[in-house]
Amino acid sequence: MMALFYIFSICIVVQTLFAVWMLWAGSGNKELPAESEGKPLSIIICAHNEAENLNKNLPLILQQSHTDFEVIVVNDDSDDDSAIILHELSGQYAHLVVVNISKGEERLLPGKKFALSKGIESAKNEYLLLCDADCAPASANWALLMSKRLNPPVEIVAGYGAYTRTSYWLNTFIRWETVHTFLQYSSYTKTGMPYMAVGRNLACTKTVLKAAQASPVWASMPSGDDDLLMLLKGKRNNVAITSDSDSFTYSEAKSDFGDWLKQKQRHLSTGKLYKSHIQFLLSLYGFSHGLMWLLALILCLASKAYLISSMLILRCMLVWCLWAITADNLKERKLILWLPFCDVAWAIYNLILSPYIFYKTKKQWK
Repeated sequence: MMALFYIFSICIVVQTLFAVWMLWAGSGNKELPAESEGKPLSIIICAHNEAENLNKNLPLILQQSHTDFEVIVVNDDSDDDSAIILHELSGQYAHLVVVNISKGEERLLPGKKFALSKGIESAKNEYLLLCDADCAPASANWALLMSKRLNPPVEIVAGYGAYTRTSYWLNTFIRWETVHTFLQYSSYTKTGMPYMAVGRNLACTKTVLKAAQASPVWASMPSGDDDLLMLLKGKRNNVAITSDSDSFTYSEAKSDFGDWLKQKQRHLSTGKLYKSHIQFLLSLYGFSHGLMWLLALILCLASKAYLISSMLILRCMLVWCLWAITADNLKERKLILWLPFCDVAWAIYNLILSPYIFYKTKKQWK
């Protein structure tokens, strides 16, 4: 039992050190200044059977306040009403460009990668903004704010892709996990170790994206273009994070656990390609987190309940304060009440999905 106590103590120390480091990263590394004007911009959206989302969200993207932008929608072999909706919107908005991929067209890249390559080819501007068809911008200034961060040496800007709130427990946890993921990758990026972004809100230069696309690793899986861009071209000084609430995008979270699990398996499948030191740090953080809660339960039931509880409370006070600050910055204040439950649930989440981080490769885009 004493050995378990020592292991538990190590887990507490590791969790505390990570929390202190993330606090330092957030307070000591401010966002780079943005230019006063946005750059000529090409917004690229890859869509497969997204008629409902295009009808709802595309007008909001087309009506951005940016003074010089085009919107490119790559209609990837859709068999719903996507073509009809895009045709109607093309008549209303001259800056909408529609690229159609037919069923029999030869695909030089797998999954979404091919659709994205077609969008890049059609883009007339050097500065790109990527999002998904199911994303709605938080404001009319979304495109402007994202493009203003692309100041040399910055070539990649990672934005925040939020989820709209509902009353379901799964929605609460998805939003909690999204905030937690942003806290992680923003901390790593601000300390010179960029490893991921979210493709539903990502700005970059055409040059850096095409350079990543030329790598053999790019074609290794049908999705994961956001993480692979970071892996191949993310450097200490060329990636910026923006957390301005007007620069967010909002999507509807999955309401079915099975659908969400499949989505997370696809999102996490690029984890096995992360650089070795990133894999080590992420594994250490996740493993110490899960083991801490497991050992806390065992030790409290066996003995030392007062001591174990005290140590756990001290850790939780620090970590939850850090998390509450992040949630407040990301306009997710109501999630703060769910911190204790989601903190424990995240340990179970890691146990379920960890095989997909390092071993599985998804073969389909959708």
